[in-house]
Amino acid sequence: MKIWGEIDTADYDNDGLDDETGIALKKSADSEESTSLVSEDSTDMESSDTGEVGSPRYHQSNPEPMPEDVKHKEREFRKRLNRNAREMAADTIHAKVKLIVHRPDYDQGHQQEYVSLSKGLMPVVREIAKKTLPLLEHDVSSEFTRNRYYGSKFQADSVAYRDYRYFAKKRPPTESPSLMVGLRVDESASMSAFGRLEAAKRAVIAVYEFCQICQIPISIYGDTADVSRLEQMSIFAYADYDKPDSNDRFRLMGIQARSNNRDGMALRILAERLAASPQQTKLLISISDGQPKAMDNYTGSYAVADMQQTIEEYERKGVTFLAAAIGQDKNVISEIYGNERFLDITNLQELPAKLVRIIARYL
Repeated sequence: MKIWGEIDTADYDNDGLDDETGIALKKSADSEESTSLVSEDSTDMESSDTGEVGSPRYHQSNPEPMPEDVKHKEREFRKRLNRNAREMAADTIHAKVKLIVHRPDYDQGHQQEYVSLSKGLMPVVREIAKKTLPLLEHDVSSEFTRNRYYGSKFQADSVAYRDYRYFAKKRPPTESPSLMVGLRVDESASMSAFGRLEAAKRAVIAVYEFCQICQIPISIYGDTADVSRLEQMSIFAYADYDKPDSNDRFRLMGIQARSNNRDGMALRILAERLAASPQQTKLLISISDGQPKAMDNYTGSYAVADMQQTIEEYERKGVTFLAAAIGQDKNVISEIYGNERFLDITNLQELPAKLVRIIARYL
């Protein structure tokens, strides 16, 4: 049985939240002056501005102290995430679970780890993006918008996807294809085994950078359960489409193997974020190595029923779920999500490219 850890109440402010600092705001990936992308030829971090496509530059030094107004905005954003998450849980079986949504910080060590892990990934990510971008340009200029539930034009090639989006309809002059991606990372203790944690980090790097290149809004959340009696559910907002920041890539290196996992609550929180977005297609990918298990008695058929109910509820709201199973409980995860939503990742080295190609398919 898990032993509850000690917690210093001085780390929490009046609304029960930890007093973390934030990072200066950058433009959204949706904006025409979007910044991001990992350096192609150099691992030096020279400036935060982007150069050619796929080639940003970074500062080598530690992050500079933030102005007070930026700290205030970051704190208010974090508190808003907490309020929204708690409101979402109010009418569910998770209503009494003590929840905290964190906005992780980053340091020079995170920067260095990011550069190290991204080196081998970026050529693959850029190659997939290179093949995808011309399709996006063609799709935007097309007279018809594809993959609709109804329309005036039947698309025979879409039947293979079995998602009932078999039609195309005339596109209004202002309408363009749109996709929102949510990536949920299981941060349970078992993720520390067999290289799963590094595989998860490599996957989120690949997905994050691909989305930056293709200007796809993305939210990346991690979660764990039962770190203490005052914090029974922990959500880590590493990247959020409402507050994009080119330094989010460094925050991703804060993903850790921590404690238990309350999957249904984590899925619900991120799915709610996606369901509220204006994008036409909302894709939620969960990277997990095991079945749900948290105190008290959130396990077995009870937890499975909660997850399946959450998936069904948010699919009705337009969210598409995919589960990337990277651990020993693949059969259980497949039963929870269903074969049509299940990805069996036997070779962890294949995880980053597989996820990126799947996202490209939804564009």
